[in-house]
Amino acid sequence: MKILTGGQFRELDRYTIENLLIPSIELMERASRAVADVILRRYDASRRVIIFAGPGGNGGDGLAVGRLLAADGRDVTAYLFNVGKGISPDCATNRDRLAATPGATLHEVVAEFRFPELRPTDIVVDALFGTGLSKALDGGFALVARGINASSATVVAIDMPSGLMCEDNTYNDSSSIVRATLTVGIQMPKLAYLFPENQRYVGEFTLVDIGLCQSGIDQLQAHLWLTEPAEVAAMLRQRPPFAHKGTMGHALLVAGSRGMAGAAILAARAALRSGLGKLTLHTPYDNLDILQTSVPEAIVQVDADPEHITAAFDATTFQAVGIGPGITTHRHTAAALHAYLQQQTGPLVLDADALNILAQNHEWMRHVHADTILTPHPGEMDRIVGHCQSTYERMARTRNLAINHHLFIVLKGRYTMVCTPAGDVLFNPTGNPGMATAGAGDVLTGIITGLLAQGYLPAEAATLGVYLHGLAGDIAAQALSEESLIASDIIAHLPDAFRRLREHP
Repeated sequence: MKILTGGQFRELDRYTIENLLIPSIELMERASRAVADVILRRYDASRRVIIFAGPGGNGGDGLAVGRLLAADGRDVTAYLFNVGKGISPDCATNRDRLAATPGATLHEVVAEFRFPELRPTDIVVDALFGTGLSKALDGGFALVARGINASSATVVAIDMPSGLMCEDNTYNDSSSIVRATLTVGIQMPKLAYLFPENQRYVGEFTLVDIGLCQSGIDQLQAHLWLTEPAEVAAMLRQRPPFAHKGTMGHALLVAGSRGMAGAAILAARAALRSGLGKLTLHTPYDNLDILQTSVPEAIVQVDADPEHITAAFDATTFQAVGIGPGITTHRHTAAALHAYLQQQTGPLVLDADALNILAQNHEWMRHVHADTILTPHPGEMDRIVGHCQSTYERMARTRNLAINHHLFIVLKGRYTMVCTPAGDVLFNPTGNPGMATAGAGDVLTGIITGLLAQGYLPAEAATLGVYLHGLAGDIAAQALSEESLIASDIIAHLPDAFRRLREHP
């Protein structure tokens, strides 16, 4: 699913109006009815509805929502702010319609405004500003936003919480952004929904389809996407009927150090659960017994050093190599990584301490060959690209690194981003807060390495691996609770994730 900019959404509205031959007021009615339906389904009829409407299209939506709720018997009071250059024609039409609706009270604010007393049981509909905002709220509108935030009412934002911009909020004024309980997104998600620092403004978000013209969506260029289940299910390959371990890929994992054998175990088990034929582990000598016992399916190639990985052996015969979980940044380990980078030309995954070593040796990036997959969390990414003020800035820098070095970068988080050499950014929808647990990243490294070794292309391995990892975590959380989820539970539920994906229509 494409993630469009605010400007593209306005262009899509115009395209729909012109090509489906419907008036703009009818398109507004579609959106308003969809939002009203969400409110009617979710919230009890005994609760007052207070609407704050701006002078443009978003305000018109809010007034229409008020009319529809009042027609359903809800107690509705609306405040329309007409304090500048007047209101839009569609907003004026819905003002007049609401004024004529029994059971609804409309206050049109043209000068002074006294903020109403809001009760904890009230539902506030935020319809001040939508996707068209390009600067921080100030003046009276900022005061209204702060008044809403000071209340304990439930806040439903139409399309965007007022004051929040669709894309970059790095230098926005956080004190004047409405904090919604629920944001009802029109047709498609907005980029700002997917960033962790915006969660306190967006709250929960749900999408409603208002029938915007599909041909218009198809024509719009986009480099941001929300991955959909059908797209991922189509990537999943059938295992050949005459498959054997020699045809399903042989992967190498370089993982672990003294005290960090668990990282190697988790990555290895995840790789084997991904459908891999054979796995070899390169790990320090002290980890031999625990790995042979914990992962009997794996071949263990021990380093001569008891505590650290200190040397690279020939990895050119493997179908894929994953390096990083639990290896530390010891200077001898860094030298071994450097040697692996210089010899490795096949599919490669770099994670955890491999990335931290790269961050300490930026000149080594020239040895990281094209189509390598990096799997950093935000802290690891910042060590490579520099400290970022916001997720938007981090996404932009990560995307540029992927383009300039022809890499696939999996930037982990609630909506994990897969940044591609072509400049696309794919946001992953699966996963849950229970996966914020030690070892979850090692599991992802194992899955992606295992998929690469089976012949999946880097773009497929990254996208499919991230989706399966999150889906397994979702299934595990349903069975065990988010609080009790640990990394090995993600591995245990990988079979269910594969099965569910195969059964997708």
